[in-house]
Amino acid sequence: MTTPLALSAEEPQAPALPRFAWAHSPLLLAGVVILGIFVMIALLAPFLVADPTAINTSKRLKPPSEMFWFGTDHLGRDIFARTMVGTRNSLLVGFGVAISVTLLGVTIGLYAGFSKWGERIFMRLMDGLMAIPGVLLAIALVALLRGGLLVVIIAITIPEVPRMVRLVRSVVLTVKEQPFVDAAISVGSSTPKILWLHVLPNTIGPLSVQATYVAVSAIIAEAVLSFLGVGTPPEIPSWGNMMAEGRAYFQLAPWIIGFPGLMLSIIALTVNLMGDALRERLDPRLARRSGLK
Repeated sequence: MTTPLALSAEEPQAPALPRFAWAHSPLLLAGVVILGIFVMIALLAPFLVADPTAINTSKRLKPPSEMFWFGTDHLGRDIFARTMVGTRNSLLVGFGVAISVTLLGVTIGLYAGFSKWGERIFMRLMDGLMAIPGVLLAIALVALLRGGLLVVIIAITIPEVPRMVRLVRSVVLTVKEQPFVDAAISVGSSTPKILWLHVLPNTIGPLSVQATYVAVSAIIAEAVLSFLGVGTPPEIPSWGNMMAEGRAYFQLAPWIIGFPGLMLSIIALTVNLMGDALRERLDPRLARRSGLK
């Protein structure tokens, strides 16, 4: 005879995320298309446009025309070519910082929210970093490590990590009180397994939104640092140093600042809208509230 009741020792599973459907998120689809165009520009621009560093003083400060779509700067360099090539550097910084901050923030935040000793150590370090203004810390790091694209990514990443850690920790503090986490503990699951298999999936919604904000913040921060002369080296075209070079000629040639600034605005708006759309699709509570399946 079989026993009438048998308690299952199978490990409980965290609530599943809603199925992703592009048709329910036209805003996200539009954002992905626009971002895809920017990525294609970043990849193909060096092979399709003129040399962005070529100097031709006889063509200096030319307005937009059929020959020079975005005009030329004070050295006769093609603004269109420099803007297109500058897209690559801005996206490299944005994606590089977003990925680095997310990986560090998730790793530190999970353990800081789940263990008391981790909270005491990591959160005090994060509080110390947050006490320093992000831009000043980035400038100090760039000055200390000597400029370069990798240095700029590191300098922007460090001030952004504490915010991601605090976000992940706050989500962990809420999720670890849920019944499925208590059930996982009761069947003997290890702490790393609980964190990565049960707690982490419930942070995807907030993480996706915060990662997009970090990417936008990084792109703008790189432009600010380059504008101040401590970011991307002048020989590498970027939107920030293009606007810095054009500020002295703003009244005579506003296109030097206008077109890089327009590209910066478009990419910032696009990624922010993608973040909001991702939150609605990936956060289980928002998805259920919206009736999405």
